[in-house]
Amino acid sequence: MIGSTRQVRVYAYRKPADMRKSFNTLAALVVAGLGRDIMSGDIFLFVGRTRKLAKMIYWDGTGLCLFSKRLAKGCFAAPWAQPGDRPLVLTTSELAILLEGSELALRVPLSPPPYAPTERVLRWG
Repeated sequence: MIGSTRQVRVYAYRKPADMRKSFNTLAALVVAGLGRDIMSGDIFLFVGRTRKLAKMIYWDGTGLCLFSKRLAKGCFAAPWAQPGDRPLVLTTSELAILLEGSELALRVPLSPPPYAPTERVLRWG
């Protein structure tokens, strides 16, 4: 079955995170630092100061899941290097590129904006 992953939002924490943190303290960062509900089903991304380690936390409906990745070569993009103070929102495609350690991650939006229906009427014929 082919489904859309556009409904899942990814929020990147804009400060270097202490990678010793686990479920409870990362969940507290989501609530206090990002102003989001940890049980929303969205993915929350944290990158360490050295940019060699990243963690993601999300609620899958039955509990919190925590994933971590350490790059063997290269570095993750730094969310704190991006301008602005609002939460950095990524698509799942942009998250995949970031987790590969690509140099393109976070430089420019790589996905089109989500579709927003309008009141326009299409005329056929």
